[in-house]
Amino acid sequence: MTAERWATVELARHEARPYALDYIALMCEDFFELHGDRAGGEDHAIVGGPARLGGRAVMMLGHQKGRSVAERTYRNYGMAHPQGYRKAMRLMRQAERFRMPVVTLVDTPGAYPGVGAEQAGQAWAIAESLSVMSDLATPIVATVIGEGGSGGALALALADRVLMLEHSIYSVASPEACAAITWRDAGMKRVAAEALRVTAADAMALGVVDEIVPEPVPAHEDPAGAAARLRAALERHLDELAGLDADRLLGGRYWRFRRSV
Repeated sequence: MTAERWATVELARHEARPYALDYIALMCEDFFELHGDRAGGEDHAIVGGPARLGGRAVMMLGHQKGRSVAERTYRNYGMAHPQGYRKAMRLMRQAERFRMPVVTLVDTPGAYPGVGAEQAGQAWAIAESLSVMSDLATPIVATVIGEGGSGGALALALADRVLMLEHSIYSVASPEACAAITWRDAGMKRVAAEALRVTAADAMALGVVDEIVPEPVPAHEDPAGAAARLRAALERHLDELAGLDADRLLGGRYWRFRRSV
């Protein structure tokens, strides 16, 4: 199983795997990207804006990685600064105001751990995002599309429904970080992946996610096919949540996460 779990880690990180903007382009119409946290900052590791998904107006949010060296630098490898989470919260509140569901696409090794990010309030921004999502009076559906790493992923994944693509991973820490902390040897990453139980099947067994979205083949080999399956799953969950009033929605969200601890 160790080899199988590590193979999933490698698939989740595959450089050709579709990223958030790829899925948005394949699934949505009329996407309009919005920028800035309205406090003087912008973070290109998180993208978001209104779009139409299956005829429904939604607020799309996601971590965005990069493929070329220049794009990876521009996107900071999908590792958000506090400004990114503050931008996401601004768009979530806007979605609530206009009664639009929020759809998040999670794909990050974790929040950026640099000194500057910590000085700017990284931990506070993540905690505030969790607080905002816990009280947001509009449906939220999150999907781990690649890497779901640590608090940086969780900050966009406190949702009414949490999905994972078949070849994605979700964990409290990356296997390398876990190995370095536990054994002081990053070379133990495969053993760490086994201990962390990082796969979608593991998360489903633990009750962390609500559905695994099958990939016809690994998503990088058929992005359109993977996007079609994800779109169908998102539309189905949004339809189920649409009929709930705010009290039932927030109550269900609260108990969903109480059951997970």
